[in-house]
Amino acid sequence: MDPYKFLHIKRNADGSLTRPIFVPLTTPSDDPSAAVLSRDVPLDPSRGTWLRLFLPTDPPASQLLPVLTYFHGGGFILFSAASAPFHDSCCQMARKLPALVVSVEYRLAPEHRLPAAYDDAVDAVRWLRRLVDPACPTEAADPWLRGRADFSRCFLAGSSSGGNIAYHAARRLLVEEAEDLRPVVLRGLVLNQPYFGGAERTPSEAASAGDRIVPLAANDLMWELSLPEGDDRDHVFCNPMIHHRRRGTEEEAGRTGQALLPRCLVRGYLGDPLIDRQREFAAMLEEQAAGTVALLDREGFHAVELFDSSKAELLIADIKQFLSDSSLPWQPPPPESAVASSAQGADPVCPSCKY
Repeated sequence: MDPYKFLHIKRNADGSLTRPIFVPLTTPSDDPSAAVLSRDVPLDPSRGTWLRLFLPTDPPASQLLPVLTYFHGGGFILFSAASAPFHDSCCQMARKLPALVVSVEYRLAPEHRLPAAYDDAVDAVRWLRRLVDPACPTEAADPWLRGRADFSRCFLAGSSSGGNIAYHAARRLLVEEAEDLRPVVLRGLVLNQPYFGGAERTPSEAASAGDRIVPLAANDLMWELSLPEGDDRDHVFCNPMIHHRRRGTEEEAGRTGQALLPRCLVRGYLGDPLIDRQREFAAMLEEQAAGTVALLDREGFHAVELFDSSKAELLIADIKQFLSDSSLPWQPPPPESAVASSAQGADPVCPSCKY
């Protein structure tokens, strides 16, 4: 099986890809009679990134909505926030959760290898933070978000590679850089069939040569095109689980026993070649997150919700329940420097934990 043909891509001499548009693109709509309004706003014009906002029209204007920042799938190399399946999914989530959905148009590999997509994801969260900065001029603030968003109930969400992006963006913001995002509060991560891998095959991967969505050759190629050049699938971007095992509990102990991440929802299906990795990932989150909801024992295949409306309804029901259950504030751990100062008897400087 030719993975390039399967993925509808062609590798060019300069290393870039030619991507025929085999999935239709959808334009945003501000039709006031629609159940959901949508429009695009720039994120970083120098990088060609932008955001598609989705606002449901049903809830009363006085009701503040949770903010779901969403990252589409496509193995880091395909699709767009404007691709019809992802646009439609965001419309459904905005209407049925309900929520204000921010879908991120991030840069694709191999033209922009990882961590470029993570950089763009972090930029999107910082964009939210800037909107509610008291120094932000009223005329510069987005009217949908400024007037309708509950910034104390923010979530990162993604399907497949988008779930990978959501996880790594959260780790960078909350663990590696320990940013003070207030008044933005990340309450949870919604990781639907998250895309991870490793150099050593799992049983579900080894049996996936003929899979109709993620055949093994295509899986390998997407990682080859996405990871930093010269790195294999045990790179932390692909296999954070093996790095977690190597670290043991040292990182968690250095954080005074507090959870590194907010609550996480991990979903997967038994017929997905990635299911073994998703189980490993959920087990890792048990040691990293404030709580982990793992729904990994249902029948289905990778991206099934894009083909089966009943599975799409189930996905939304799971997310709605998770958002409801994640209503209590979560306090991120202090940065390592603050922990060290506290241990020496000094007052910790911890802007991240003053909620």
